[in-house]
Amino acid sequence: MNSPHSQHIVGILLAAGRGLRFDPEETKNKLLQYTPGGEKVVVASAKTMLTVFSEVVAVVRKEDVVAASLRALGCTVAVCDEADRGMGVSLACALQHATDASGWVIALGDMPYVQPDTVAALRDALMQGSDVAVPVRSGRRGNPVGFGRRLLPELLQVEGDQGARALLHAHPWTAVEVDDAGIHQDIDSPADLE
Repeated sequence: MNSPHSQHIVGILLAAGRGLRFDPEETKNKLLQYTPGGEKVVVASAKTMLTVFSEVVAVVRKEDVVAASLRALGCTVAVCDEADRGMGVSLACALQHATDASGWVIALGDMPYVQPDTVAALRDALMQGSDVAVPVRSGRRGNPVGFGRRLLPELLQVEGDQGARALLHAHPWTAVEVDDAGIHQDIDSPADLE
């Protein structure tokens, strides 16, 4: 096994969804709405990842304000033309930009309240040899989730809107206990921003 210093864990930020639960008419992109802290949802989510990782690949559906915002922060932006086919396709698109990594922590662009310490703990679990690392608070699994290099072939084959969730059922995972309510807080409706 590699020493922790030779490992390269990459952050992945999935930001290619349409957000139809937030706005069925698609007039307001939820990722561009402001959190109570005054930052755009996707910017807050990306900043958390950039606090922990020197490399963050953000997958978006098109070149737009979301892509520009993420690029300005220093993310590598991957445009996924097939994003409507589901989160699994978006994930595979992002992974194509970081296949040489020894692991990935996969976060969602609509989860701005996850704490950097949680992301760092997932990274550390991967560096210590976990194939799958999942944050757990009060007995409930949350996001983001970390995957080790051994699972890359399966990650690249994931399809549909469940993302990599099926891999959590197929492989043992390390529970990373955290005191972070943000692992359960995604932005699905305008009320989630209040």
